[in-house]
Order: sequence, then C-alpha cells, then structure tokens
Amino acid sequence: MKKLIYWLMGEKGGKAMFAVWNWLWGRQPESPEPQISLEAAEQSLQLMRESVKKLAEAVSTQTSTYQRAQQKYQAKVKEIEKLEQLAWVAQQNGNEQEARLALSKAIQIEKFLPQLAGQVKRAEDYVNLSQERLNQERMKLEAYQIDLANFKDMQEINQALEWVEKVNDEFNINSARSQFEEIKNTVEQRNLEQQALAELTMNAEENLGGDIERLATEDEISRRLETFRKSHQPSD
Repeated sequence: MKKLIYWLMGEKGGKAMFAVWNWLWGRQPESPEPQISLEAAEQSLQLMRESVKKLAEAVSTQTSTYQRAQQKYQAKVKEIEKLEQLAWVAQQNGNEQEARLALSKAIQIEKFLPQLAGQVKRAEDYVNLSQERLNQERMKLEAYQIDLANFKDMQEINQALEWVEKVNDEFNINSARSQFEEIKNTVEQRNLEQQALAELTMNAEENLGGDIERLATEDEISRRLETFRKSHQPSD
C-alpha cells in the first residue's frame, strides 16, 4: 500500500499523505518525524481533493458506459419485438419465407441477449460500488477539511498563547512584584538586624560605664579607708 501511494504521488506527496493520515486518526508515525506543519496538511488535503475528483470522473465514465450498455440492451429487446412483429405480418400476408427470416434474426439476437444482460448487470454493480465508494471518500474528505480547519484554529491559538507567554516573560509584573517584595523584606531584615545590633551596643556601653563608675567608687572608698587607717595610727 505504501509503495503504491509513493508511486502514485511521489515520495514527498506520499510522506505528506501518510503523515496527515497518522495525525487525523491519532496513530503514531512510522518513524520519528518532525511535527506536521500546516503546509504539509494542506498539501495532503489538496492531494485528497484531486484523488476524489479523479474518482468522481471515473464514476461518471462508468455510469455513462453502463447507460450505453443498458440502451443497447433495450434496443436489442425492441429489435426482437420488431422482428417478431414483421414475422407475424409476413405470415399473415402468406410470405412464409420472410416470416422465417425475421424469426431467425430474432432468435439469433435472443441467444446474445442473456450475455448482454449479464454485462449490463455487472456494469450496474460496478457503478453502484463506485458510487458508494465515491460517497464515502467525499464524506472522508469533508471530515478531513473540518479537521484541517480545526488544526488551523489550534495552531493560531497556540501561536497566540506563545505570544502571550513571551509577553508575560518580558513584562512579568508578578515576577517584578515578587522581586520587589524580596528586596523590601531583605532591606527590612537588615534594618532590624542593625537596630538590634545598635541596641546591643548601647546596652554594652551603658553596662561598661556603670562598671567603670562602680570600680572608681570602690577605689575611692579603699583610698579613704586607707587614709583613715593611717591617720589614726599612734605616732612613735
């Protein structure tokens, strides 16, 4: 089948035809191939249209042939009737020889008539089968055309979505807002850390000042006690 399609349509047309068939019927491609393009689908659909057109022409030719065969058969039937009428008239007129000749011709045609009738019947069967196939192919073509239209719509929507995503990436307000909030939180965290560090430093300085003051007081007390002690010692 594949070789026949390739021979009829060429390698490029055959590949396009099989690709679209696989896509339309949800089948996996026979071998890894790039995604079906809209151009390839349209090309294959055009090939289908041409094939259906040729089939319609063939059916028309078959129908004409069948009609001619049927006309010939009807003509032979009428010729037999005419010969029989001539034979009857000749017999009535006493011309037996002419009557016999007319009947002889009628009998000869009658012998041929069944064969002709068989050919007419076969021609009729072929026409009916071909017409049925043509109707099926037309329905398939119509379905393919609808699928292609849907395919175009899907591709347009996909392209629009890709553009929206691209714009979103380039002008992503949410991303910018998130980045701003992150920076703001970082700055606030740093401010809190610096404030806490300053408070710790101030507390340390206050504690150090208090320690120094206490030490100075203790030194002063010790100095004065020493002075009192020396001043109250008995002199020699």
